Amino acid sequence: MTKNIFFNSLRLISICFFILNALSSSVVFAEVAKIDSNFDGKMDQWRHTTTDGMISKIEHDTNFDGIIDQVEHFVGDKVLVKAEFDVDKNGKMDQIQHYSDQGKLEKIEKDSKNTGKFDWKEKFDDNEKIERVEIDENGDGKVDIWQYFDSNQKIKQTDYDTDFNGTTDRWDYFVSEKIERVGFDTNSDQIPDQWQFFKGLNVLVKIENDTNFDGKADRWEIFNSSGKLTRIEMDRNFDGKPDMVQEQ
Repeated sequence: MTKNIFFNSLRLISICFFILNALSSSVVFAEVAKIDSNFDGKMDQWRHTTTDGMISKIEHDTNFDGIIDQVEHFVGDKVLVKAEFDVDKNGKMDQIQHYSDQGKLEKIEKDSKNTGKFDWKEKFDDNEKIERVEIDENGDGKVDIWQYFDSNQKIKQTDYDTDFNGTTDRWDYFVSEKIERVGFDTNSDQIPDQWQFFKGLNVLVKIENDTNFDGKADRWEIFNSSGKLTRIEMDRNFDGKPDMVQEQ
């Protein structure tokens, strides 16, 4: 009987030791490490770790004003998946950067107007080069401006929903970051029926109009190098050839 009591007591001690050890491990690893990175006597970095000792989040006070303005989120062995920033240091996060499981930048969201709404998105390719920007200009939660970039990260096209009805009605095309032509949809059929052509530093040289909306230009306005209208040509019977010319 005494022997059984001894072994039961020993078993109970072992169980208690295991529980205490587990609790101790949790206390050691599931904690927040506070750091004074610039040695001014104030904490400006907080490192959060999981129960298995992995860093899950790091908060920063980058301008040392006592307010957190940058937060980095991690998974696994310190793989960065998201970073939040208070760019204008007003106490509100206004930029979020998203990363892939390999730590590559995939997307940036911005509150560009400090309204509390993220109205600007930048999307990146596998080489972390920007390929598209989406903008909600009027803050209704829907994208109404799309910017597209080439492999050299230069803008090549911008599409607009100028009347905010959910459909594109203007198309801007660029060459070497200079606007080359602009298309407009004036009858809301999502097809351009007016084209404006430019040269040099945004000098208008020609306007083509599809007045009967058949997909072909039937009115042309020609401008000189100063942007002054010099000639108007019209295709009145819509056969594809000008049959009336007016010199200006």
